[in-house]
Amino acid sequence: MIDPPRSAYLHVPFCTHRCGYCNFTVIAGRDDLTGAYLNAIEKELEHLETPHQVDTLFLGGGTPTHLSPSELQRLLTLATKWFPLAPEAEMSVEANPIDITAEKVELLAAAGVNRVSLGVQSFHDTKLKLLERDHRRAEIELAASLILPKIPNLGIDLIFAAPGETLPQWQADLQSAVELGAQHISTYGLTFEKGTSFWNRRERSQLREADEELQREMYLAAIDQLTSAGLEHYEVSNFARPGFRSQHNQQYWLGRRYFAAGPGASRHIEMRRETNHRSTTTYIKRIQQGQSPVAEQEMLTPEMKAREQLVFGLRMLNGIHIPTFQQDTGTTPEQLCGAILPQFQELGLLSLEDDHLRLTRDGLLLSDTICVELL
Repeated sequence: MIDPPRSAYLHVPFCTHRCGYCNFTVIAGRDDLTGAYLNAIEKELEHLETPHQVDTLFLGGGTPTHLSPSELQRLLTLATKWFPLAPEAEMSVEANPIDITAEKVELLAAAGVNRVSLGVQSFHDTKLKLLERDHRRAEIELAASLILPKIPNLGIDLIFAAPGETLPQWQADLQSAVELGAQHISTYGLTFEKGTSFWNRRERSQLREADEELQREMYLAAIDQLTSAGLEHYEVSNFARPGFRSQHNQQYWLGRRYFAAGPGASRHIEMRRETNHRSTTTYIKRIQQGQSPVAEQEMLTPEMKAREQLVFGLRMLNGIHIPTFQQDTGTTPEQLCGAILPQFQELGLLSLEDDHLRLTRDGLLLSDTICVELL
């Protein structure tokens, strides 16, 4: 019997509007559903039957802070009732700058939230407008000024390679993030996902994707600039000051199991993975009718689990410690992947040193391609 997970994720799908690049499980302009959603997630959590203490608890979205203060309080109470926090646990909440008020920050801190992930994306107002964000630099700075005195562990997300963006503009965004006082910075290249309005606009030549060489320069600039500022590059897209890594996300990257609830939420318990229906209305309806919200499920074989652990582990800059990997999975990267590993080493994309298999600097630039090959 595998020990129960020590991490949990609750998905809150509500947003003011859907940004043009977003393909997440969100619903915009339907605040009339928040009460039914809270009733549904309460019923879903009741299937646990007993509370489970966790080391990390993450409320993501969508935008959890889009909820009204009373709704947010109810969600936080539900979350900590079913997933009580262990001593020294990390409790994170994703937030949108325009939602942050002194009242909501007080609510979060009182509930045990000790980390806020703020969806900044950029400090340039023109870029924020292009990305269809509903905040501007002034709201970011105000939100940070309210959060940091109460919850010092502030993480922010940034997007690079927006259409028309230059390298100096991106470097200015990085500098602004450091000056804001963020303890954790995540950097993501803009992607054009099928089904989003950005995808359709690119197909109609209304938006132009940044060329690959510029994207490469921007990614490497983030590594150099943020590490020079004292942040540690610990995962392909993530940087943190010492002691401020995302404990929750590391559970995913280390191949650990986790609970999850809410529309579109995926859980991994024992060797089973389940994903709830992505439609918020369908999720609510299924639970109201006493049906399971699960839309997809699969049983992982030991080999599938080992390959996933290899791929996620390689996203960490520390890489895979081969003796530990073998102890956890009963196999080795070489046995799983055969000749492809030496090929990647010869190409200078992977290195093997002191029993650690790692992506090289060149490998980081091709991490998604490498991971697909290894899976």
